[in-house]
Amino acid sequence: MKEIESIYNSFLAGSRITTDSREVKDGDIFIALKGENHNGNTFAEKAVAQGAKHVVIDEAAYNTAPQCVLVPDTLQFLQQLANYHRRKLNIPILGITGTNGKTTTKELCHAVLSKKYNTVATKGNLNNHIGVPLTLLSMDSSTEFGIVEMGANHPGEIKELCKIVEPDYGIITNIGYAHLEGFGNYENIIQTKKALYESVKEKAGILFVNGEDKLLCQLSEDQKRYTYGINGHFTNGEIVQTTPYLVYALKTQHGQLYIRTKLIGGYNFDNAMAATTVGTYFNIDPLQIQAAIEAYTPSNLRSQLLKTERNTIILDAYNANPSSMQVAISNFGEMKVDNKLLIIGEMRELGAISEESHKNIVELMKKNNFPRVFLVGASFESIANNYTFTHYFPDTDTLIEYLKANEILHAFILIKGSRGNKLERITEYL
Repeated sequence: MKEIESIYNSFLAGSRITTDSREVKDGDIFIALKGENHNGNTFAEKAVAQGAKHVVIDEAAYNTAPQCVLVPDTLQFLQQLANYHRRKLNIPILGITGTNGKTTTKELCHAVLSKKYNTVATKGNLNNHIGVPLTLLSMDSSTEFGIVEMGANHPGEIKELCKIVEPDYGIITNIGYAHLEGFGNYENIIQTKKALYESVKEKAGILFVNGEDKLLCQLSEDQKRYTYGINGHFTNGEIVQTTPYLVYALKTQHGQLYIRTKLIGGYNFDNAMAATTVGTYFNIDPLQIQAAIEAYTPSNLRSQLLKTERNTIILDAYNANPSSMQVAISNFGEMKVDNKLLIIGEMRELGAISEESHKNIVELMKKNNFPRVFLVGASFESIANNYTFTHYFPDTDTLIEYLKANEILHAFILIKGSRGNKLERITEYL
């Protein structure tokens, strides 16, 4: 497509690509995307006025200036441009997906690989059909290694993202129950995530696989892979402690190397071992791997340890699904600390299994003998009254009012919930 070559040449010459009309500056390339509540085409004239060199649109009515480039579909154009750039870059790219832990694994891999290579990785959580191409386009001739996180909430999405990325290496962190409203059933989730393995296979690439995960081992059994786990793998390690932070021993040819992370919870062992394995495969010195992982501090509401004047808080309010909720609660149960309090927000997008999943979570809390649990969100309403240790709040605002009137002191608190709960808002009252 001649439009791609023309735009790409401007991009190579220094023109910046943006999909946000508010950010358009002189010489930029503005790609007018459509969203649920906006139509980027309507900002074409504004982008021209702000000095855009090219304005890519897909509605002829807005083709009113020489800078406008009319294409059949602007999103498809963005993705094709990113793939075109990916092929020109000719660098190794590691693709990462999974139900839980993919962002943490991506950040840890980035930290480790950056010890040896000029590495560019997905920023934050830009792991969808728009974020993935923008990640690729953020790489340039100085980039030696790329890491692309890929997320999905509908069947077939990872396959489509892999067509853009063409990964040489792949990690699936795990495959659990999430976004079932979109996927329909667990088998669809498996097939969607498996597409990463299939894409790497097409390039005769290499997988890094959790050797303790039977499903992932089964899905990757006919491919070249390097496994990680406790014993008998390419890299081996074991958990030493989890309170408050994860410490694990990496078994090397020279003995055990203790890696003291700033990660909360034993469930982060798999994420850390994935990054350790990637680093080991690419011949990064174990001490460099240790330094990279120990220096990484979680952010963005993911398992952050906060100490206020009144309490200690584990804030894990970025997202929640049955598998991540289960490991977070179980890990919290194992912590040897006093005066525990759970503040748990409802899980979204679970469809038909929602009620059963929420009940299972409360049963897990009961099994762990937690003295106090605050349940937040309508999905808990029919369940909460069946238990004596739970307090139910229909929403976060109601909980905030309660916390204003009832000060909590000297507690060790786990806050876990879906993004829609916005539970991070309660930390200032704790």
